[in-house]
Amino acid sequence: MLIVAIGLAAVAALLWTSPDAATLRLLELMRSRQEARGSFLDCLSRLARRPSRAKQAAVWRRVSIELCQAVVAELAAGRPPGDALVRAIGCLDPPEAAALRPVVATARDGGDVPAALERAAPAHGGEGLRRLAACWRVGLATGAGLTALVERVGLSLREAETHRGEVEAQLAGPRSTARLLAGLPLLGILLAAGLGLRPLAFLFGGPAGYACLGAGVLLALAGMWWMNRLVAQAQRHVPA
Repeated sequence: MLIVAIGLAAVAALLWTSPDAATLRLLELMRSRQEARGSFLDCLSRLARRPSRAKQAAVWRRVSIELCQAVVAELAAGRPPGDALVRAIGCLDPPEAAALRPVVATARDGGDVPAALERAAPAHGGEGLRRLAACWRVGLATGAGLTALVERVGLSLREAETHRGEVEAQLAGPRSTARLLAGLPLLGILLAAGLGLRPLAFLFGGPAGYACLGAGVLLALAGMWWMNRLVAQAQRHVPA
């Protein structure tokens, strides 16, 4: 009888302490919400770690220059073109590790290396790979010395990158000036508010204020657009 009583007491305690259906549903909702929040935070962290298009293009340009230099060194050491390209790619650190793997496989199999280089070249920053592909195609078609051709391509890429750096340095001043001018209206409003002139009451208090506010916003946006257009035109003249 004592054992039966202990068993019944244990069952009663288990039933008493176990959560009901509503509690279980609430726990499931909280768990699913936490999982959704975790996945959202993971997506945000991946987006934050993803490099911008300009930075990725700059890395690809650097990789193209290093690839040309490495290919020239391997060819000068007496290795065949395909083997030289494979060994040169193995020394690189591209933004996407799998981007140049098809080129390596094609070079090892003796396939169409220029076509593989063109396919691997990204839309932004892949000018060097496309030039190397054209150089490789010319060397195979004419039998010209591939070492000299690749060396010239690498030299032109280095000169273009140097010129691009000079242009970026010269554009740093106009960009900072544009940012400063874009923030001056807000600074003027803060100064006027500090002097007790109540600029917000004027801007949002009648037709004259609305007209001044709209004109100011339009002029500020037009100035920023014009400055960005000038910068884009200056960057467009940089050789690839």
